[in-house]
Amino acid sequence: MGWPLVKHLALDQTAFWTSPKELRKSSIAVSFAPFAAFTGALIASDSWLAKQVPNRPGQLKGSNDFSSWTTYSLAGAAGASYLWGHLRGNDHLSETGFLAGEAMVDSTAVAFALKGISQRERPFEGNGHGAFFRGGNSFPSEHSILAWSAAGVFAHEYPGPLTKLFAYGLASAVTLTRVTSNQHFASDAFVGSALGWYIGRQVYRAHHDPGLGGGPWGDLRQNYGEGPRNPDNMGSPYVPIDNWVYPAFDRLTALGYIKSAFVGQRPWTRMECARLLDEADERLGSEPKAHEAQSLYDELVQEFSEELHRLDGAANLSASVDSIYTRVTGISGTPLRDGYHFGQTIINDYGRPYGEGYNNVSGISGHAVAGPLSFSFRGEYQHAPAVASDPPDVLQATARQDGALPLPNGFSTIDHFRLLDIAVGVTLKNLQISFGKQSLELGPGDGGSLLLSRNAEPLLMLRIDQVSPMRIPGISRILGPVRTQFFLGQLSGQHWVFSDGKLFGPNLGTQPYIHGTKLSFKPTANLEFGMGATILFGGPDLPFTWHNFLRTFYANAVPGTASDAGDRRSTFDFSYRVPRLRDWLTIYADSLVEDEYSPLGSTRPSMRLGMYFPKIPKIANLDLRLEGVYTDVPGQKNTGFIYANGRYRSGYTNDGQLLASWIGRQGRGGQGWATYWFSPRSKFEVAYRHAEVDKAFIGGGRLNDFRGGIDWMVRKDLALSGSMQYEQWKFPVLSATGQSNVTASVQLTLYPNWRISK
Repeated sequence: MGWPLVKHLALDQTAFWTSPKELRKSSIAVSFAPFAAFTGALIASDSWLAKQVPNRPGQLKGSNDFSSWTTYSLAGAAGASYLWGHLRGNDHLSETGFLAGEAMVDSTAVAFALKGISQRERPFEGNGHGAFFRGGNSFPSEHSILAWSAAGVFAHEYPGPLTKLFAYGLASAVTLTRVTSNQHFASDAFVGSALGWYIGRQVYRAHHDPGLGGGPWGDLRQNYGEGPRNPDNMGSPYVPIDNWVYPAFDRLTALGYIKSAFVGQRPWTRMECARLLDEADERLGSEPKAHEAQSLYDELVQEFSEELHRLDGAANLSASVDSIYTRVTGISGTPLRDGYHFGQTIINDYGRPYGEGYNNVSGISGHAVAGPLSFSFRGEYQHAPAVASDPPDVLQATARQDGALPLPNGFSTIDHFRLLDIAVGVTLKNLQISFGKQSLELGPGDGGSLLLSRNAEPLLMLRIDQVSPMRIPGISRILGPVRTQFFLGQLSGQHWVFSDGKLFGPNLGTQPYIHGTKLSFKPTANLEFGMGATILFGGPDLPFTWHNFLRTFYANAVPGTASDAGDRRSTFDFSYRVPRLRDWLTIYADSLVEDEYSPLGSTRPSMRLGMYFPKIPKIANLDLRLEGVYTDVPGQKNTGFIYANGRYRSGYTNDGQLLASWIGRQGRGGQGWATYWFSPRSKFEVAYRHAEVDKAFIGGGRLNDFRGGIDWMVRKDLALSGSMQYEQWKFPVLSATGQSNVTASVQLTLYPNWRISK
């Protein structure tokens, strides 16, 4: 045993430390990208995740003991397998123990080397942020790397389902308990697990004797080699909500060529878009005269050509740069920037900063996929001119309404790089788990959902999403296919929390959390309805514990009291293609209530009603959309009730911007868009927006916007967009006289088609 083991270890270490050269191969590099991105996202989130771990001494000790004894047990199993196999003449069992032990020795050497290089502090050391190169020994987790290296060997030497479940189950438990024991950050445990799996695989592939039994353990190229694959298990990034594909899909859906799209939950993944195109293809084949629909379909096919091939089993392995863009916006006159109290000049723009004068955003977006893994990002440089704070009397009026203290709301010149969206995900059976900064639109139509929209800075969230419709036995016979999702995130920029008679702020030590659920059904091809809720919870004096989290689903108490579980909002929405006018008219509605379980049966729901005309008689290529919305609920005694809360005095906002509809608090208004389509990606649009706020809410006010814009594909990889908006507004608290402003924007977008794929 002695000399063969030493020889094996030398070969193993040489192979491991020279393995980075394999990244020169495009297939390996592409598959490594999501892992690297996910690791980076975890490191950035480690401090936040560590704070979510309950710190009860008994729980910490129990987790630590479990992870230690489980790792010792795997090491003991390796030794026992070798000795028992040697004594009984069972070469297969003996090899299993030998290779498992070898993998653990290799893992120990790698772990100690990386710990010495990284010197990362543990969660309970320093400031708790896990700083590197500070003399610590946290990265990677030694327990995790040992457990996964041994488990991998056991699972492939005896590749039955029960063996794999038991071995990988124990290893996964070690990974989890290293985090819940507060001994390691999540990234430490994740990287340790991945390295352990990799080392176990390399040891097994290099030294296993196939003649003794066991199963294959291929390399990355074999894993992504030829042969059909299941698209339900393919990772796929989400298409940003402001992408051109959604209006195209809306038109195909309204015209009846797509029957299974869920318009009340966006964004969709690229693979889901491909599935919808596959559905449209079947219907287009039976209607050869559908010229407009065929044009839409052809353009979308070019966008999702790779995903369409993957539906047929092609390899899911690629990385690409999707767009490079710059947008210049000039504002002349005083714009509105406070949608929570008054209004916004620019809406549904991901909370990007703006002010009077020159504004700019310039960015890049891209994505990568490898088997079940996906990664996407959009990062941009943002510039906005300095904005003076509102006068003291305005700040006093808004603070009095909110039950808070006056706080200046201006900012100095902004020049920074911001990751607007970034997420990593894994998909299994069409269930995608993703983590990162993400935006959601949880309602039909284009004007902005009453529950959650892209009006504010994207949230850092963990999201679990059934990305394609599923059928539930029994229920789906009546209610049809179902789509559902859940997310858990944390807000930023909240300043005031009231709890048990005390006002915390303006610098909160812990920002509140938010979680949400949406459940949608499609009982017929023409009717979709859904229900959902979001709940703010946590923050000062209400720590994030699993007990407090579970209470948000059922508890209801006076906001700000000791028994208050959080701030609940619930919604109900529907979309319906009208009989006898199926291809001409789709109606939809979105309703919201505060601190109730559903708008159905409520006497105080806020409403958003819409009509979409995908075509207009005798005017080819023109569509029209109209929406009306109000949060000025009749008979409501408390002013500004919608989107406000007695505990969370900064309201339903993220970084100061409303998370949902632009209409804001105690407002009523509407929007209209008329769009002429030159092609699926080139259009001219005119729009009008009106809002009026009740005088009982900070003196009330109104605004009117008139906008015209054009999007033009200069060539297949270059788009030019421009818009001009004229706004009139009057909010007496802000200005005794009416004001106006003009906003002009020009955007240039390059679609470079830079990609590596297999």
